[in-house]
Amino acid sequence: MGAWTVAGVAGAAVGAAGYAVRGRSSQVFGRSFYHGDASRPEIALTFDDGPSESTPALLDLLEKHGVRATFFMCGQNVRRLPGIARTVHAAGHEIGNHSNSHPYLHFKTAEFIYAELAAAQESIQETTGAKPNWFRAPFGVRWFGVGAAQQKLELTGVMWNVLGGDWKWSGSRVTEQIMHGAGNGSIVCLHDGRRLRAAPDIGSTLESVAAVIPQLKDRGLKFVTVSEMLR
Repeated sequence: MGAWTVAGVAGAAVGAAGYAVRGRSSQVFGRSFYHGDASRPEIALTFDDGPSESTPALLDLLEKHGVRATFFMCGQNVRRLPGIARTVHAAGHEIGNHSNSHPYLHFKTAEFIYAELAAAQESIQETTGAKPNWFRAPFGVRWFGVGAAQQKLELTGVMWNVLGGDWKWSGSRVTEQIMHGAGNGSIVCLHDGRRLRAAPDIGSTLESVAAVIPQLKDRGLKFVTVSEMLR
């Protein structure tokens, strides 16, 4: 085999591995969805990394517009802010599992991965009374052991097809990103926390959510939870 052929095979292998780990449609490391039915005018807003001290401002904004969303919570944040976690559930929003401590899962053992998911599942259920049905991997990174952990905990993976970038971009740019990518069956990934940081600044998130909800409603899209979208 020539040098160029070897390099090509190696490149393909690296690409395949990268898709398995981070590809939004990948099923390699467990059952997962990244969008809903494109024939239905529905959209799901999802928020990762909470709860945080900034979450109540987002809840007020969603209530103002009559929108329910899905919040993927970290176990450590739930234990730090149990009252806010309960408020999210009481407001009618759906709660998903976003791991316990928000680690990268690649190159971790199956035991580590299961412990991360299980700790978050236990904290969320004990604190809010809601048992998550959905899991979103931190950073969208999955690995060997995720599928087994999901199966044991009765979780299904959820990625996204619109990534807002609200942890790094201005509200106006996040708004542009969402409006460009959103359509029937879209799952939009935003953040009401910043990993495990206390009192994070989510101003860009709030600005973009306030801007996109009326615009997406004008497009005829109905806001639903992940469970409603993937029913």
